Amino acid sequence: MPLSLEERLRAERHRQFVGRTPELNLFKSAIAAAELPFCVLYLFSPGGVGKTTLLGEFARLCKEAQIQVTYLDARHLEPTPNSFLRALEVAMVPPQQSALQTLADSSDRHVILIDTYETLASLDEWLRQEFLPTLSENTLIVLAGRQSPSAPWRSDPGWQALMHLLPLRNLSPEESRTYLTKRQIPKAQHQAILDFTHGHSLALSMVADVLAQRQDITFQPEGVPDVIKTLLDRFVQEVPSNAHRMALEACASVRLTTEALLAKMLAIPDAHELFNWLRGLTFIESGKLGIFPHDLAREVLIADLRWRNRDWYTELHQRARTYYTTRLGQTQGQQQHRLLFDYIFLHRDNPAVRPSFIWQENKSLTTDTLQETDRDALLEMVSDREGEESAKLAAYWIARQPQGVLVFRDAALSKLAGFIMMLALHHASEEDLQIDPAAAAAWNYLQNHAPLRPGEGATLFRFWMAHDTYQAVSPIQSLIFITFVQHHRNTAGLAFTFFPCAEPDYWTAMFAYADLTRIPEADFTVGGRRYGVYGHDWRVISPAAWQELLAQREVAASALAISPSQVTEPLLVLSQSEFVSAVQDVFRQFSRPNALQNNPLLRSRLLVEQVTGKVSAAEGITMLQTLVKEATESLQSSPRDQKLYRALERTYLNPAPTQEQAAELLDLPFSTYRRHLKSGMTRVAETLWQREIS
Repeated sequence: MPLSLEERLRAERHRQFVGRTPELNLFKSAIAAAELPFCVLYLFSPGGVGKTTLLGEFARLCKEAQIQVTYLDARHLEPTPNSFLRALEVAMVPPQQSALQTLADSSDRHVILIDTYETLASLDEWLRQEFLPTLSENTLIVLAGRQSPSAPWRSDPGWQALMHLLPLRNLSPEESRTYLTKRQIPKAQHQAILDFTHGHSLALSMVADVLAQRQDITFQPEGVPDVIKTLLDRFVQEVPSNAHRMALEACASVRLTTEALLAKMLAIPDAHELFNWLRGLTFIESGKLGIFPHDLAREVLIADLRWRNRDWYTELHQRARTYYTTRLGQTQGQQQHRLLFDYIFLHRDNPAVRPSFIWQENKSLTTDTLQETDRDALLEMVSDREGEESAKLAAYWIARQPQGVLVFRDAALSKLAGFIMMLALHHASEEDLQIDPAAAAAWNYLQNHAPLRPGEGATLFRFWMAHDTYQAVSPIQSLIFITFVQHHRNTAGLAFTFFPCAEPDYWTAMFAYADLTRIPEADFTVGGRRYGVYGHDWRVISPAAWQELLAQREVAASALAISPSQVTEPLLVLSQSEFVSAVQDVFRQFSRPNALQNNPLLRSRLLVEQVTGKVSAAEGITMLQTLVKEATESLQSSPRDQKLYRALERTYLNPAPTQEQAAELLDLPFSTYRRHLKSGMTRVAETLWQREIS
């Protein structure tokens, strides 16, 4: 009997699969055990490292072991309990009317694979506390996403015992070579590809695709620090027509692409054919509200477009802005919020804006007016984050101006997720101003520097916070910033806005970009804690002028980064063997820092997360040497490891002319000295590796 197409697809995917032996052995031993050693396997890594492919191999192992397996891609689910359960019922084989009951009652082994778990962040608490505990102990759940487990997973003693964390790294050099060999890439090309990709699964796959289609070319990085940049440069040259090329560039320029938006951006009456072509591309993903490129693909498409045709890049932004501006005037409420997300996305190329937003909209969050039943939860939130004195002030203002409070609800978890309180200062009484230092400081600033004229008003964004993350970057914080934009767009007669922050220095770059000025005169102290204030005079720069100013900055700021040499290099996710090799290289070249310019640790999490601003190449190398030196010196804290430190110190940090002389200075036989040296390098590499993956 001939194989089905599905069976042939599975066989071909397995044929090209390489590596991941420890992960596969772990999974195989778990599903074969009489009692599961863990109930949740939490797999996480950056995008493109190979999580989905590994889940496919997990499913294959289950089928070989005749264990029932169910696969769910969370990208296609509404993040609500009912939607999740319905999808699970449909995905089970055979479909179950009550998946929850079936999984709870079954004594058979069952595996559930949940891919793209980061899109279910709003459902995490429900899954952890309600859904998973009801399942049979014979059910193994595999969660695969980009983020590591949230704090409640790690802090719960029960889940600590029943969950196994599995961070996924890049492929090792040996595994990468095996993959390239399977793809029939000439061995002469392997080293250049490995040096460039560092085993990133998606990058390897795309390199192989390019070389398979054009076997006459030799792979060359061309000095560009982003492999996808080179690959997409070659791909874009092969699009069917110039119209297809422009459609691809338009899709990369906006957060979500619909047929209507694509037609407007390309100035054509019907974009159906081009939209369908985009949907079929391997690096274009489909969501509920539109299509969008893979993150890496988007970055390099835009970088290429800005460098190659800046005028067209500017024109695409202008057309998208025009479309959004028109639609914003026709919408309100949640729909307007969503459009503002799309509008602000046009600014994401600026390094001040990009880290200040969660660009993926959380569809389970809704904006609502304050209800009486919200009061206690809101005040508890303020008390927890800012103290009892602030909570008393929040209670006072709720009584005085309840209409100024907007709350954010998490529909999936039925809880208050955050709120913002917008006080109309021009409606505050003298008594109000005397009670609240924040209102008094803002009003005094207005009186002394920007007095209100008749018919004008001023807003103080008195309190703003998320339940879980306070004022840190989060989906709630992003909604709050959008509410700020929506407020000044929709509020007639608004002359001035004040925006206080618990950590004002953190927002300096973002607020400067948005033309919010730091106003120290409006700072205030409550409960022993000082808050910094930003503000904007809408009379000096009106909402329309502000929008135009940001439109200029949107493109001008992006244009500053168009040179390939200035494109920010992506974080390298090194395999352990590559990491150890790079640490050893730091030791060997310690006295020759110029030789460390291409060391991959310079782009590793270990180093990058130590950097608080832009640093030069020389500064980065110095920081890397310092990290290695500190890890080496930490060996002195253990009597047993002091001999290892001395060997490293005499060989690399304060080197003797030769290793033979180093051994003599340490009064050691040369073989013993070499053993200490090797053990010391291994110990330091292990220490730094734990910091890299923690």
